[in-house]
Amino acid sequence: MKRVYVNEKWCLGCHLCEYYCAFAGTDETDMARALKTIKINPKIKIEEKDGVSFAVSCRHCKEPLCVKGCITGALTISSDGVITINHDRCVSCFTCILSCPYGAVSPSEDGAVQKCELCVKTAKGQPACVSGCPNGAIVFEERG
Repeated sequence: MKRVYVNEKWCLGCHLCEYYCAFAGTDETDMARALKTIKINPKIKIEEKDGVSFAVSCRHCKEPLCVKGCITGALTISSDGVITINHDRCVSCFTCILSCPYGAVSPSEDGAVQKCELCVKTAKGQPACVSGCPNGAIVFEERG
């Protein structure tokens, strides 16, 4: 399965991937218009430690603890391995947030949780964070 990978050597910490992620969740065609008046809450986050910038996003684990810990079944694994959220089933217990070892699940604005779903609803071949990275630090590929 293809996943999002980050090369920390190339990441500048510019946060553009966060903006492209937030923009992908809108119905707008213009990023500035879509994001100008809102505080973005992207599903990918750039963090920095000891001068190294890196992206934190869902790794779509083969045996995801977040799915196992979800008490309502709101988190599921699709046939292609993508872990998705059914926002109508999420009761905001945040068990998935506590059980994710990578910190990739977070609260959302609507009360449910959010995480990277590889832009399955909007992607045109690859997630928005990948296509928006100016340095090519984020890639969408299959690895052994």
